[in-house]
Amino acid sequence: MVDAAVAAGGWLAQQARAGRCMMVAMKAPRLATQRHLPSSPFNAPAPAGPAQTFAVHDQVTHDKYGLGVILGVEDDAVLVDFRPHQRRIPLPCAKLTKL
Repeated sequence: MVDAAVAAGGWLAQQARAGRCMMVAMKAPRLATQRHLPSSPFNAPAPAGPAQTFAVHDQVTHDKYGLGVILGVEDDAVLVDFRPHQRRIPLPCAKLTKL
């Protein structure tokens, strides 16, 4: 709004050029995750579902890399062969789905 007024000229344009303009663009408020209090009468958020478990030779699909086969399983990651390259995917990964 200030930019349009400055471009059009007038009193607001004179104030902006003089450095006396008080209008400042505000940042949009960020949404914070809300805590659920145990004593609250409202519904608690649904608990997260169990994480997928993977085994060697499982077929998987990834949103970015496509179809692949599990080559190795670690505590916090899996090694997947996506032909012609292999990728280490950290778990849990929403983009990785077991077929």
